[in-house]
Amino acid sequence: MYKLRPYQADAVRSVIHYFRQHDDPAVIVLPTGAGKSLVIAELARLAKGRVLVLAHVKELVEQNHQKYEGYGLTGSVFSAGLGRKETGEQVIFASVQSVVRHLAQFTNEFSLLIIDECHRVPDKKDSSYQKVISHLREKNPNLKVLGLTATPYRLGLGWIYQYHTRGQVRSTTPRFFRDCIFELPIHFLLDENFLTPANIVDAPVLSYDFSQIHPMPTGSYKASDLDMVISDAQRVTPQIIHQIVGQSEEKQGVMIFAATVRHAQEIHALLPSSSAIITGETPQAERDDIIQRFKQKQLKYLVNVSVLTTGFDAPHVDLIAILRPTESVSLYQQIVGRGLRLAPGKQECLVLDYAGNRYDLEQPEVGEAKPSQDCEIVTIPCPACGFNNNFWGKLDSQGILIEHYGRRCQGYFTDEETHEREICGYRFRAKYCHECGADNDIAARICHECQATLVDPDKKLKEALNLKDALVFECHHMEMMIHKDSQNRSQIKVTYQGDKQAQVHEFWSVITKKQKSVFHQRFVRPHLADKHRPFHEQSAQKIVASQHRFRFPLFVIACKTGRFWKIRDKIFADELTQLPEDIALKHRE
Repeated sequence: MYKLRPYQADAVRSVIHYFRQHDDPAVIVLPTGAGKSLVIAELARLAKGRVLVLAHVKELVEQNHQKYEGYGLTGSVFSAGLGRKETGEQVIFASVQSVVRHLAQFTNEFSLLIIDECHRVPDKKDSSYQKVISHLREKNPNLKVLGLTATPYRLGLGWIYQYHTRGQVRSTTPRFFRDCIFELPIHFLLDENFLTPANIVDAPVLSYDFSQIHPMPTGSYKASDLDMVISDAQRVTPQIIHQIVGQSEEKQGVMIFAATVRHAQEIHALLPSSSAIITGETPQAERDDIIQRFKQKQLKYLVNVSVLTTGFDAPHVDLIAILRPTESVSLYQQIVGRGLRLAPGKQECLVLDYAGNRYDLEQPEVGEAKPSQDCEIVTIPCPACGFNNNFWGKLDSQGILIEHYGRRCQGYFTDEETHEREICGYRFRAKYCHECGADNDIAARICHECQATLVDPDKKLKEALNLKDALVFECHHMEMMIHKDSQNRSQIKVTYQGDKQAQVHEFWSVITKKQKSVFHQRFVRPHLADKHRPFHEQSAQKIVASQHRFRFPLFVIACKTGRFWKIRDKIFADELTQLPEDIALKHRE
């Protein structure tokens, strides 16, 4: 009988509490080494109906089954790789490949489906996982689906769930897993000594320079690009392997993560005889034999290419060598996590990074690529909903924020009566439509409301600077007042002022319904500072009295019309992708 650690018990309670109120698929996130198998075993033990526990590899099927039977209970195993196809017990541990080929044998109703390494579950209906889920839901429409993973962020897709129950939006588009209901940060396990400390050494002298290549849209690198970098540094690999061997004299197990198959083969040829290599092309029987010998310490060095980042458990590993670029914080943590499990006689895990990854082991996944090496995670409160967002940003030497790269607030509201969710959606950076005033993502080319073509603000500003008849100035002040037209009707006069007595005006009539609509779209929407508060004022007098709620643009672009300057464009600070001080303005008289 196992005794759960406090955080494992909390994870179990969060699942029970959630499924008492919801039927939507949910995720719990536990780092490598947190003991997902024990959480699975406890949930399977407590479940009232039949339970199916799925995994993608036989090693995880066997591991989860063993932990469950450690309670003195009996569970069935359905896995061709393990040579067993049993369905008689209340709890079945199975590989997804075996189940999808024999759905006819799963005719009973299941109350709970648990998916280990659930970041592998695609949204495609014709995938093995989705076929199994659809089959089980035909038998029980109220089937509860729980996923467990250490990496809830998948390259090419993004976050595998839509909402985090702490009030955070991860995806504006629906995901199969709706909610993340429990997440444990890796630093907690390190601080509480539930994991072996990592001694991370960056090797800038002996290293590959992958900085000139970039990931594909799917998030991964082209093998040809990686091989090109490695071949350009032919003398580096032998020196790196010599150093790894030297550092591993007193180590028990060494895992080396190579960039490509060709790279792995080169590394393997340079290692002592007590080494082996596993790639995606390695036959299953040979792979099983290599892993078994490595776990028994008959092999000391194990080289792999993207196949042992998950579902691999060898606690004695105490040296990790990273010779490949990692595309995300999650992947980096998965790789390092292979060496963080506790083991007898193990004091630390030495991590040698030869690829310049520069990730912080304890930092959370942001979900965006790191803009530059001098960026770090900063917390930015949303002025609309108050949610604390984690974005990439830059701090000065005093720790004061210089800039951040967040685009949109990640918070959401839940209606207390209907329990429906509304995404906050506040944009920290936006591109404003000149037709309807809607704020769009800074990368958008078409307005999401009126379908008007959007022009890049940086480009717009640079082009205006090259016009001979344009007045371009940085706006320092904006004033609104009542102005009487030639027929003595009230208008709103807006004056924009800059350096060297630069000054232009614009006039707005708000008498008719159409005029009020145009004013709201083209002035109120882009100028309103507190966008989370609706603006309802309709009369010119009340609008002018509320001018404290409007912000002035960063730049004003005007063209000469007769004797007067007429505003052609206004650019706001949150539209620019460059810092204002980086844009060289040539003020014109």
